[in-house]
Amino acid sequence: MSKRVESLEDVTIRFAGDSGDGMQLVGGELANTSALIGNDIGVLPDYPAEIRAPIGTIPGVSGYQLHISSTDIHTPGEKYDSLIAMNPAALKTNLENLKPNGILIVNSDSFKSRNLQLARYESNPLEDGSLDKYQCFAVDMTDLTRKALRELELGNKVVDRCKNFFALGMVFWLYNRTMDHAVSLIKSKFAKKPELVEANLLALKAGAAYCEMTEQFINSYEVKPAKLKPGIYRNITGNSAIALGFIAAANRSKLSLFLGSYPITPASDILHDLSKYKHFGVRTFQAEDEIAAVCSAVGAAYNGALALTTTSGPGLALKGEAIGLAIMTELPMVIVNVQRGGPSTGLPTKTEQADLMQAFYGRNGESPLPIIAASKSSDCFESAYEACRIAIKYMTPVILLTDGYIANGAEPWSVPRVEDLAEIKVTYAKDPETYMPFLRDEKTLARPWAIPGTPGLEHRVGGLEKEADTGNVSYDVRNHEYMTKMRAKKVDNIANDIPPIEIDGDQEGELLVVGWGSTFGATKTAVDKKRQEGKSVSSIHIRYLNPLPNDLGDILKRFKKILVPEINSGQFVNILRAKYLVPAIPQNKVQGLPFFSSEIEEKIDELLGDA
Repeated sequence: MSKRVESLEDVTIRFAGDSGDGMQLVGGELANTSALIGNDIGVLPDYPAEIRAPIGTIPGVSGYQLHISSTDIHTPGEKYDSLIAMNPAALKTNLENLKPNGILIVNSDSFKSRNLQLARYESNPLEDGSLDKYQCFAVDMTDLTRKALRELELGNKVVDRCKNFFALGMVFWLYNRTMDHAVSLIKSKFAKKPELVEANLLALKAGAAYCEMTEQFINSYEVKPAKLKPGIYRNITGNSAIALGFIAAANRSKLSLFLGSYPITPASDILHDLSKYKHFGVRTFQAEDEIAAVCSAVGAAYNGALALTTTSGPGLALKGEAIGLAIMTELPMVIVNVQRGGPSTGLPTKTEQADLMQAFYGRNGESPLPIIAASKSSDCFESAYEACRIAIKYMTPVILLTDGYIANGAEPWSVPRVEDLAEIKVTYAKDPETYMPFLRDEKTLARPWAIPGTPGLEHRVGGLEKEADTGNVSYDVRNHEYMTKMRAKKVDNIANDIPPIEIDGDQEGELLVVGWGSTFGATKTAVDKKRQEGKSVSSIHIRYLNPLPNDLGDILKRFKKILVPEINSGQFVNILRAKYLVPAIPQNKVQGLPFFSSEIEEKIDELLGDA
C-alpha cells in the first residue's frame, strides 16, 4: 500500500520515557537531523530531578520536546502533534498536552499491571477507551526490538535498551526524515562496541520497516526546509554556545582562558565543553567547592587571564564574598549563573528566572556590577562574548544570566565570521613612572591592569578599602565614600556602551511587552500573532539589565500600558517601577516551565480589553 505524504508547516513532537530509556539521545538526534535538513527547530529537554527514581514511576520520567518548522520559530512548541510514550508513567505525565486527534505511539509491552500501578492508573488506558480522542498506535516495541535483534545473541537487558532507536525509526518514517545522520551517530557513539553499533542500527531500521510494512499508518508527513538567512549553521545548545563565546573572546583578546568551576546542574556542561578545548589554550579547574572555584578565577584574573566561573543559584550564593573581592579589587571576570528553580536545591532540573535580585544585590556592602541576560540558546554566544568585552574594557566582574531552558535547549545558530566580532582590546600597564593601581581611565573609570612580576609595578590588592589612585589600604571615611561612588559610576558608564533598544512593532501605542532572558521566544511569538490580528502591541527585549539602556525610560513613556512576563514572582517589574515610576504590570509563572506563547496572548487580550 503506497503511503500518502501530507505537508505540514510545523510539528511538535515529544519523546517520553524512563530516565534510562534514552529519550534525550533520540530526541537530540531527531533535532540534529531536522536541522541538517534545513528546518528551523526549537527544543526543550526535560530531565527528572531524581537521579535514580524508581523505574516506571512518574518522578523518573524524562522527556524531550522538539518543534520542527518550515518557517521562523522561537519556541519548542506547546501542545504536541505527536507523543511517543515508552511506559504508562510517561503517558500519564504528558497526555494532557497532546492535541485532540494527535498521534500517540505507546510501547504496549510496558503496559503491564506493575507499571500501571506505579503510574497510578486504575485501569489500562489502552483498553478503557480513555484514549479514543487520539490516533493511538499501540506497538509492541520491546518484543519487536527483541525479534529484530534475536540473531545477535545479546542478552535481553542489552537488547531492550535499543528500543529507543526502534521508536526513532518509526518517527523518521512518520515524518520523512533521512537516517544518514543517525547512522553516523550510532557508529560514532558506540565505536568501541561493534555489537552495539549493529544492534542499534537494526533497531532503527526495524522501526521504520514496521511503519512501512503494517497498515496502521496510512499517512506520513513532511516539514519542508525553512527559508533561513544564507550562512553556515549548526545546531547548538545554550551551554555550548556560551563555551564557544568565551573561546572566541579569549582568541580575539589574545588572552589565556581560565575557568574555575564546581559541577552543578544545569551549568555543568559549560565546564565539560570548555575542558575539550585545551588546544585553544583553555584551562579548566574543577574545584572542590564553589568558593574555591570563584577564588581561583579571581586569582587568574589578577594574573592577567580571561577568568570565568560558572554555577547556578545555590552556587552563586556561596560565591558572593569572593565576587565582592573581585569588585573591590576591580578585576575582570565573568560569572555565569544558569538559573534553576529554588530556593535551596529547589527544582535542580527545571527552569526559573528567580535569581535576578540575587545578581543585583546578593553581596554585602555597596557592590554593583554589570548584569547581562541571554535571550535564547543561539544568543548565548554573543552574550558571553559581550560579557567578556565589558569585563575587560571596564575592569569589573560581570554576571551573565541564562537558565535551564536556554542552557539545555537547542536551535540553529548562524556561525559568525571572526572579522565581524567586536574588538576586545587589552592594555596591560607597563610604565613604572606613571603606574598607580587605582589611577582611573578618564572615560571608562577602569583602573590599569598590571601583571604580577612586571618590573616596577609591584602592588597589592585585597578586600580592604583602597585609597584612590595609590591602592593603599585606607580607613578614611570620605575616601570610602568616594571609592564607592567611583565603582558605581564605572558600572553606570557602561550604559553609554549599550546600543539603542530595538522595538518590535510600533514606536508607541496601547501596550508594550517588556521581556528579558528566556521569555524572548514566547513573547515574540505572542506579540507577532497579536499584531497580525491588528492589535496595538509592541515588544522590547532587554539584554543589559544593569545598567539599563539609556533610552529605556523614554520608550516606556510612549505606551499606555506595560506588561512584564517573568518566570519568577515579579523581580524585573519591580526594578522598572522603582527606576522609572511606571505602573508596569507583572505576569508571573513559577512552575519550573517556560512561558507558553498562548499564556502571553491571553494576557495581551485581557489588557487590551479583548478577553
